[in-house]
Formats: sequence, C-alpha cells, structure tokens
Amino acid sequence: MQLSEFRNEPLSDFRGNPEQSRRMTEAIKRVRRELGREYPIVVGDERIKSKEKFYSTNPAHRTERVGTFAKATEELAERAVLEADRAFVSWGRTPTDERAGLLLKTARILRDRKYEFAAWEVFEVGKPWAEADADVAEAIDFCEFYAREMLRLDGPQPVTAVRGEKNSLKYIPLGVSIVIPPWNFPLAILTGMTTAALVAGNTVVLKPSSDSPTVATKLFEALEEVSVPPGVVNFLPGPGSAVGHALVAHPRTRLVAFTGSKQVGLGINELAARPVPGQIWIKRVIAEMGGKDAIIVDSEADLEAAVEGVTVSAFGFQGQKCSACSRAIVAEPVYDEFLARLKDRVERIRVGDPAEAETDMGPVINERARKSILEYIEIGKQEGRLLTGGKELDGPGEFVAPTVIADVPPQARVAQEEIFGPVLAVIKAADFDAALDIANNTEYGLTGAVYTQSRAKIEKAAERFHVGNLYFNRKCTGALVGGHPFGGFNMSGTDSKAGGRDYLLLFTQAKAISEKVAT
Repeated sequence: MQLSEFRNEPLSDFRGNPEQSRRMTEAIKRVRRELGREYPIVVGDERIKSKEKFYSTNPAHRTERVGTFAKATEELAERAVLEADRAFVSWGRTPTDERAGLLLKTARILRDRKYEFAAWEVFEVGKPWAEADADVAEAIDFCEFYAREMLRLDGPQPVTAVRGEKNSLKYIPLGVSIVIPPWNFPLAILTGMTTAALVAGNTVVLKPSSDSPTVATKLFEALEEVSVPPGVVNFLPGPGSAVGHALVAHPRTRLVAFTGSKQVGLGINELAARPVPGQIWIKRVIAEMGGKDAIIVDSEADLEAAVEGVTVSAFGFQGQKCSACSRAIVAEPVYDEFLARLKDRVERIRVGDPAEAETDMGPVINERARKSILEYIEIGKQEGRLLTGGKELDGPGEFVAPTVIADVPPQARVAQEEIFGPVLAVIKAADFDAALDIANNTEYGLTGAVYTQSRAKIEKAAERFHVGNLYFNRKCTGALVGGHPFGGFNMSGTDSKAGGRDYLLLFTQAKAISEKVAT
C-alpha cells in the first residue's frame, strides 16, 4: 500500500467562511433532533441492554439528555475481555495493510461527517465550535498518521549484519488492550488510543468516560461501518470504579491505554503492576495524566502576543485541558502592564451556550467540576488578588466566569494543584532564571511556553524548562499530530508521545529472528 505523505487535516474558519458556518449550523440542528437516544453495550456481536442505566447530559442545559446508556457490570467486563482475547487470534494475524486500510476508511467517515461529530461534542461536553472542530480534525489526523506509521513499522527494520546469519526484526501485537479515554477530548484521544491499538493488531475493550459516552458511541458506529470485525472492539460504558477495575485487573489484559487524572492514572498503574493468577506477562500501561502548565512572559516579550497566547491557552475550552495554561509567570519589569492588558482581554471573552456561533467559552463539564473550581477560586482569593471573574454565572448550565488571580506565590495551592477549569494564577518573577525555577517547581511536566525575543533565553529555556512539549512565542495548547508528539514528564504521565513516530512501539513488541546460513 502506497500512501501520500501525511498532512494535518485543515481546521474550519467559522467566522471567516460562511459556508462552513452554515454547515455547522445545519449539523447542530440535525444532532439536536437525535438527543436522548438509548445506546447498548456491545460485546462481540451481541448488543446488550442492562436494567441499570445512566445518562449523558448537556452541561450547558442541565436537564437536557444527550444519550441514555446501558450500564456495564463486572460480569460484562469479564465477557468483553474474553471476547477480545478470542478475536485477537485472527485479528493479530490480519495483514497490516488491511488494518491500515480500515483506519483510512474511518478517517473518510470522520471527514465526511466532520460537523456532525463536532456538533455531538458541542452538546455532550460543551465545546465551542472551533474547539469541537479541532478535536474532530485531530481524530482524523490520528487515523491517517497511525495507518502510515504501522505500514512503516511493518517494513524491513534495520539490523546489523552478522556473517553466516540471516537476521530480521519485526513488530508484533500484544493482545487485549483496555482503552480508557477522557471526556475533554472525547473524539480525538479516544480515536488516537483506539486506532493505535487496532492498527498494531491488538483487540480493544473500550470503556468511555461517563461524561462523553455518546461521542464514543459515534466512533464505535463508524468502526462497525468500515467492517472492523465483531469482538475486535467491544464497547463497555459504565462506572470506572467497578468496570474499569475489573478490566485492568483481568489476567488476559495485556495493555492499558489511559488518559485522565493523576490520581486515577497512578491507581491504574499500581493495579496493573500487581500480577493475578493466570497472568503470564507484565502488563503495559500507557498513561497520559495531568499538568500544571506555565507560560513564561519575559521582559523582552511581545506583550500583545503574550497576552493573546496566555488567554487562549488558559480559557480555551474553559481551561479543561491537561495542556492548558494555569500559571502565567511574568517578569517583574512588564508585570503591571501585562496584568492590565490581560484583564482587558479576558473580560472580552464571550461566555454562553456553545451551540451558538458567537460563544468563545462554554460551561464546565458537570456540577462536581463547577463546585470544585469555585472552591479553588475561594482559595485563590486568599492566596492572591482577584483580578477578574471569580464567580459562578447565571444560566441553565455549569457556567463559571473566566478567572484571573494575580500576585500568587509560587508555592500557593492554586499554583501547584491542577484545577482543570477557567482559573489562571499569575506569578511575578524577578528575572528569567527565577521564572524558569518557578515553572519547574511543580510535580508535573506536560506543556509550557515562553514569550521572549531573546535568542539566548530561548536556548536556555530549551535546555532547562522540563516539560514534554515546549513552545516558544505561541500558545501551550493545540499540539498537532506528527508535528508536536504529545506527552509529559514526572506526574504528567509516561511521556507516551501520542501522534509521534515512537507511539505505536508502545502497542507492539519486537521479535528478533535469526537463521544460520551457508557462507
């Protein structure tokens, strides 16, 4: 199979392209008519409707149901793993070009229905149009990129010649993969982890987030449409506390791919490391976890660009990204001017229903998140100075005003703990070296950015700023597949580098083959 060079999927321009705006408006109308449908558990070729159900709701309108779901049980988790284990026998031997072809077909479905998938995200997780569109584009990128990467890994691998021997190395699949995606990138990360496992020859038990199961269902339906065989992907919505535990602990589970909080990720890592009767391997865990990401604004920065980059990084999708800027570390000579410009810019953010085209920032994901964020804001008011925001907003959903807290000490809770909401702590630094020290003083190490016009400072930060994804003179969010392999250090995870050329190695194992030959 010969494919063209990978290129990232173009983003839509809803405010500059009337046709794209019209198509998104129509997609929202179509999806709105489908809200509230019931979806089953799928194990193998069996569709299961359990007695117990749970509901996905629109965070912009608390009483609006997006989907109704059968709730999986530990017994169904057991069946799903065994079904995936059975399907692995044939799927693991399916030619690589066939598996890659299914990813390319999935990419075409996502591309053809791009606005429909984006609309589901608007309703289920509260993403504004541009954020939802970017999430679908990234999902398309993962399909296209991993198809190409697996074809590359399937080819001859370089080994050192040994006289009298014919030597080779090939990458083979692992087995049953448990995929546990987050709600904040409900299509992109879900698609990336699932398709990486599939194209490498593994089978999947997919346990979607209970906050975004409808989007996950739509991807599962697309995989069925392109004829992924029954049992190769099993769809198991349900509570992580019971179902997730059973999936991770199962002796036939070979790999767990997880994206989410530090607390849950560490628990999965610990559970997977504990062997159980019948287990014959060390389980592999790919964990992408949290962040307390910082943008350094140097005294030699373009302040207009820095203010825009910090604002977009901190409040894009309500700050609900592991890559979001939650700390702005600003050099003392420009600190006051930066704050004045930042306050003006943040107060121009339009908060509202993400189904409306003009909305910049929508609701946070659920009531629990809203209450936690408001508690952190109260803590921040004691630790620093409230510059703007700092309150819940009226409306039918989970709305919190974009909040900036200035004069925050580097060791304050709002400067150390992941809030996962629209709250930015601004910290004053005496100089650039002090700013780097502050940036590195958390347990995380995911993303970071530096705004400066000094080449010497760029080179110093490239060496000393300890994060997995570092950006200069641009925002710290929006990693592109292929261009910005994504994954962090320390408690931010296993530095898996999703969307990079190393990623599929995590879903495979290398087999060296040697044959003695006549010389």
